[in-house]
Amino acid sequence: MICTNYVSVLTNNVPYIRANFASIKSIKMDISKVWYITDASKGIGRSLIEQLLLKGYKVAATSRQISALSDITNENFLPLEVDLTDERSIAGSMEKTISTFGRIDVIVNNAGYGIGGAIEELSEQEINDNFNINFFAVVKVIQQALPYFRRQHSGHIINISSIAGFAPGLGWSIYCAAKFAVTGLSEALANDLKPLGVKVTAILPGWFRTNFAKQDSIAFSKKQIDDYSFLRTAYQKMNEIDGKQLGNPDKVADTFIELVDSQHSPTLLFLGSDAHKRAAEKIAQLSQQIEEWENLTISTDFEQ
Repeated sequence: MICTNYVSVLTNNVPYIRANFASIKSIKMDISKVWYITDASKGIGRSLIEQLLLKGYKVAATSRQISALSDITNENFLPLEVDLTDERSIAGSMEKTISTFGRIDVIVNNAGYGIGGAIEELSEQEINDNFNINFFAVVKVIQQALPYFRRQHSGHIINISSIAGFAPGLGWSIYCAAKFAVTGLSEALANDLKPLGVKVTAILPGWFRTNFAKQDSIAFSKKQIDDYSFLRTAYQKMNEIDGKQLGNPDKVADTFIELVDSQHSPTLLFLGSDAHKRAAEKIAQLSQQIEEWENLTISTDFEQ
């Protein structure tokens, strides 16, 4: 009787068992992926490391100073001291990742910092420095990763842009320009790399409760012009929002895992309800503007 009941229970739950077996199998495949994350000593990058390691993934992470990652002790973690403006430094870090873990499956270009100031207040050096980290470092990392991804015929590049790289805010012209470049690069690369089995996604987050609103993640122009004093007022709002941001950085890892495991991942992913709202407003505004100026837009065509 007991044996009969046992067989009955198994038979009636075959669909459930199959579903869970598939889920377990999927999880095993998931945690075999190797993640490479740039500038991950703080903020979203740091949270991403911690959450991925908790789930059993192998993670290589870069920082300008390896001591910033010295408190993370895990056999699946590889800390790397990397200068993201130096191609040789990046190449060496990827070689070390491959020799340690055997492969790289996901690149997360997380490095970046904000630069505030009107464009005529910013020096050439301040502008170049911001683009070198926010944009050109992304290009350099991708260039070094692609030979591995092409050989594998697989891989996912996740570029951290910003909602400011789609719907710009007040007083961040150069930062917004750099993030627009990251967004545009990601969209173009997604087309180029799809035939090779490589996916690309730009992440456009809103405000997350990290240290991004603090001085170590934001710089301001040294030169200040009185006519732009209204920008300084806008910057003060960051002090008010700090610690009250809607975004939870510890939820980012689950989002990225789902993104990487998806067969049809988006090229652009807005992250956070504030980013979603801001993007929707920008799209509505843009749609209205296109319709309003349609006649002038098409006036340049040859007469039919």
